[in-house]
Amino acid sequence: MTKRYGNVTVLRDVDFDLRRGEIHALLGANGAGKSTLCKMIAGLTEVTAGGMRIEGDGYAPHHKQAAESAGVQIIQQELNLIATLSVAENLLLNRLPSIAGIVSSRTLHRQARAALDRLQLDDVDTHTVVGDLGVGRRQMVEIAAALARECKILILDEPTAALSGSETKLLFDQLSQLRDRGVGMIYISHRLDEVKRIADRVTVLRDGRHVGTEDAESMSTDQMVQRMSGELSEERFGGEIHQRPQPSTALGGDADRRSKSAVLEVQGLCCGMVRDVSFEVLPGETFGIAGLVGSGRTELLRAIFGADRAESGHVCVSGKRPTRFGHPSQAVAAGLAMVTEDRKQNGLLLRQSIRCNTSLSAMVQRFSRFGVITPAREASVAGEMCRAMETRCTSIEQSVGTLSGGNQQKVAIAKWLTRDADVFLFDEPTRGIDVGARRRIYELFEELASAGKGILIVSSDLDELMETCDRIAVMSAGRLVETRERSSWNEDAILQASFAGHRTKESQSLTGT
Repeated sequence: MTKRYGNVTVLRDVDFDLRRGEIHALLGANGAGKSTLCKMIAGLTEVTAGGMRIEGDGYAPHHKQAAESAGVQIIQQELNLIATLSVAENLLLNRLPSIAGIVSSRTLHRQARAALDRLQLDDVDTHTVVGDLGVGRRQMVEIAAALARECKILILDEPTAALSGSETKLLFDQLSQLRDRGVGMIYISHRLDEVKRIADRVTVLRDGRHVGTEDAESMSTDQMVQRMSGELSEERFGGEIHQRPQPSTALGGDADRRSKSAVLEVQGLCCGMVRDVSFEVLPGETFGIAGLVGSGRTELLRAIFGADRAESGHVCVSGKRPTRFGHPSQAVAAGLAMVTEDRKQNGLLLRQSIRCNTSLSAMVQRFSRFGVITPAREASVAGEMCRAMETRCTSIEQSVGTLSGGNQQKVAIAKWLTRDADVFLFDEPTRGIDVGARRRIYELFEELASAGKGILIVSSDLDELMETCDRIAVMSAGRLVETRERSSWNEDAILQASFAGHRTKESQSLTGT
């Protein structure tokens, strides 16, 4: 299989086979060609050269519907649900139950409920508009939609990136059942512990070429990283990761911490499910927030940033007057920057160039004079940011939508670095990106901390929080239940705290209070 975009070859003479009833992991750094290969199999991208067969018969899908008719389903890394439709309508979008052209609402919601129940999504109402769900729940809805259809081949591109541990277990249980039924699955993930846990075979791509295919049980995670990068790496995703100094060199000890004024102060913030949250972030501090999917972490960041209007409480940035931001523009003007969880929907203009996206947040401040944009200045800064972030691209005029997920994330971050801010809010900053991109972002956190910036990170990856943060707080059921120094936490303690709010609700229910 070969795929070229103009003069750029992103996949070169790749051979790949998938057996019935196996989970075949496809590994590689961002830009290695994994998603491109899977999109060609799923009929989302046309093949430049090469061919495919399914069960011995020629297979050349020109669109997704043709692939689905042949029994191929794909769950993509970037969510593809329609935000303005209900959960039920998204689940059965291409096969709405109807009689004489009239959709049966009762049948629609009954079938949707059955699809959700397979993944134990009892808390998701089939009437809910998908745009009102968090990213983790939207991911589960998309997975439920794919699992509800009969298929011979199921492709999963970073399916667990936004899922909690319990949701991941439910998904793996479903994949095991599909494997027993003879379904072949292609599984893309940067979480190598997951690959070791569920994969039968592993294929590694590097720079658009096939490196090798081996049985998963015969490969260690270090060997996987070596094949992906072409060199040994000390970093992996399952816990063997380099550690920052204890305590952070930017903050010093507890006495030094107490002597500093907060760069971000949140007091009694209430917004939707977020109730009475208070904390502060100091200059040069990386403050992490852990919690289960649905605990209110993303909602908290949106309330701080003014994307959702808070009902009470206040936010104070760099000692300025306490306020509640009514719009993100007010938060940006006050010195906040936010890298959103869903870069595709909320973080980038996918049809625009890297240059355009990089300059977007500081267009008036840095790139225009008397209302006229200065292209040379814009291009110079965009080029500098690409080099600093190690963004892999053909040029700064390349459309962001054609970049890999990891390189898109680098552009989303570069957009705010161009503006400069006092406090950076990161919502799942390394979701679905490879080891190299992740390492670069971790280095960026340290650079920002050294410059005295405040950094607030929401992440489902506990290893990530334990590596990068000075302090970690845990949210549960919309409340911030506990905050400790990083050295005082371990994974079990964080998980226990994550359920604290739910245990409180249970006890209140039992006592009638």
